[in-house]
Amino acid sequence: MIVKILPPSATFKGVNYNTNKIEKDKGELMKVDNFGVLQAFEHLRPQDYINYLEARSKTSARIKYPQFHAVISCKGKSHSKEQLTELASQWLNGMGYGNQPYLLVFHKDTANNHIHMVSTRIDENGKKINDSYEKIRAYQILNQVMGVVEKQQLSKDIENAIGYNISTRAQFMMLLECQGYSLKLDGNQYKVFKFGKLQGEIEAAKIDTRTAQYQKDIDRLLQLRTITEKYMVSHNTSAIPVTHLTAKGTSAKSPGYSSELVDLLASKFGLQVLLHGKPGKSPYGYTLIDHAKKSVYKGSELMPIAEFIGPQKSSTSDPEHPIAEIVEPETTISPLVRSETGQQAYPDLPSGMDLPTEISGSSESSVFATWLPEINLDIANDIDDEAILGRNRQRKRKARTNTR
Repeated sequence: MIVKILPPSATFKGVNYNTNKIEKDKGELMKVDNFGVLQAFEHLRPQDYINYLEARSKTSARIKYPQFHAVISCKGKSHSKEQLTELASQWLNGMGYGNQPYLLVFHKDTANNHIHMVSTRIDENGKKINDSYEKIRAYQILNQVMGVVEKQQLSKDIENAIGYNISTRAQFMMLLECQGYSLKLDGNQYKVFKFGKLQGEIEAAKIDTRTAQYQKDIDRLLQLRTITEKYMVSHNTSAIPVTHLTAKGTSAKSPGYSSELVDLLASKFGLQVLLHGKPGKSPYGYTLIDHAKKSVYKGSELMPIAEFIGPQKSSTSDPEHPIAEIVEPETTISPLVRSETGQQAYPDLPSGMDLPTEISGSSESSVFATWLPEINLDIANDIDDEAILGRNRQRKRKARTNTR
């Protein structure tokens, strides 16, 4: 995770830069705050925001460069637009801009999710917001709020997972693993990790209480089978090994699988299918997560795995279903440094983070990356997954079964 405060500007060019992104469907306005009565109106133009910021800034004639424009970027898709919005809001508050009028615009046209923040350095009393050691404080505050935001997000994700109709602890763990967490049973509680750090715990008894309330929805399963059979006719059911990009830029196969049918069910009906198997071997089981109805089913409750993926089709070339590598942010964030030429250097700046053309000197590249969770789960469809997890799952921190 990095933060970059862009060079000062006498005008509010950052507003036009970001609203142009929105008009081109490359950005999304996530939050507008502290613009007073202006926020009561609909269909505001970019110039309306600029006029408000300029009016505030004119209360101080001494400040020549009133625009405040900054960017927070994560590596890859490790943080969603909602997470970045919450992070940016708390970061602005820590930097002294919490009561300032500001815009938050999420950019989605590069390999790294990032959010732009535009505000004014002049407060309502005509005084300049403190900018002493600004670049150093930017990282200090980012580190502080990241810890707060990550724990808040974990609390939301746990409550969301507990709200699903689940029959085993393993299914609960899968719901969190799909969000990038890993879990380890320690006594009577599960420790939850993400980004290489312990984020929190959850009592195992709370999960058991939820699994005891499980009720199989036969009508919903029949409906899902009808949907699946309908689209099996027009979409390839063959399981394709998922690949990801390595740090060297080459592709490598992972134990994950997908198919045209799996992709269709996810995009059209919110049905997430997790195919379980070993590298180089066909999947032997699967789990169905019905996000629309918040239920998790063993694949065998829908149809046998052999029927769901069908016979493997031969091909002259091994088809691949590419996804972007999930790269975790570093736990230690380096502050900005200066190069020998005196220019600011950003050693941790991801290559996919965009900057305004007047700052970077060239138009940003549009690199689209499709993110899917890369999960290695081995849950046999004809065996109770919870009964055979045991020490293997605890050792690997992943959902696993025996290797029969």
